[in-house]
Parts: sequence; structure tokens; C-alpha cells
Amino acid sequence: MPLLRLLTLAALLALTACASKPPLKAEGVDTGLTPVEAASRGATNARVLWGGVIVASTNLKDMTQIEVLAFPLEDDQSPKTDDKPLGRFLILKDGYLETADYASGRRITVVGTVTGTRPGRIGESDYTYPVVQPERMHLWPRNVTRQSTEPRFHFGVGVVFH
Repeated sequence: MPLLRLLTLAALLALTACASKPPLKAEGVDTGLTPVEAASRGATNARVLWGGVIVASTNLKDMTQIEVLAFPLEDDQSPKTDDKPLGRFLILKDGYLETADYASGRRITVVGTVTGTRPGRIGESDYTYPVVQPERMHLWPRNVTRQSTEPRFHFGVGVVFH
């Protein structure tokens, strides 16, 4: 019986070690607000948790501007890039960020406050971007694609007879 308890405890510890927690604290975010809705309503002071794929990043005089195509988020806060996009938004981060790190195609998640909107263009179309002042950002690793939300760790007990 002690061996069974020890194995059960080891299995639970192994499963706990494999569980990942989201990288950003999401307390107090408006989970229903999308970038399109924020832009159309002129929402300000809303705390949001948004993520997506970087379209472009530009170093301005005192800040870096990151344009993001938003997607719904997985439970681990990574963008679900196979889903329908939720619009675009801008992150305005004080100071300098290396735009080679924040390059087009990289996935990013941000928690911050919508501070207003900014006019822009996508191709030849006018577009109104909601602007996020970031509290924290998480840049996802390059070349990592999500194939499944199923756990990658499997635990089993088997018996083999010869």
C-alpha cells in the first residue's frame, strides 16, 4: 500500500509540473471587448488582454509602435491564429524595442489599458486603431505552431507478459 501511495504522489507531481500557467496576470480585464469594438466605441481606460500576430513594428522618437492583428486567446494566452481575426490594434511602448525581435509574423500577447484610438491606413483603406499602453507583454517563441490543445505528456501503467 505505501508503494501505491508513493506512485500516486509521483504521478500527481509529474502532472503538476507539466501544467503551464498563463504568462500575464489577467485580473480586471474586459474579456468581452475586442479591438474592433474598442475602436468603434472609442473605449478608453479599459484594461484588456489581447494577443495576435505582429504586422509591423516601428521605432518612433520616444517609443516603439507595434501593429498587431488580433486573434482570440488560448487558455495559456497564446493567440489562436487558426481562428477568425478580431481586428487590429496598436501597442505604444515607451522607449526603444528592437524591431528585429518584434518582427512581422511574431506572436505577442499584451495586458494593458486602452488609451484611445489613432487613425491609420491598411493598404488604401482608412482604419481606426485602438491604442494599448502595455503593462506587460509576452513575445512568443519563433517558429512554434500550436497543433493541439491536448497535453503532450501521457502517463500510463502497463503489464507485459512474456
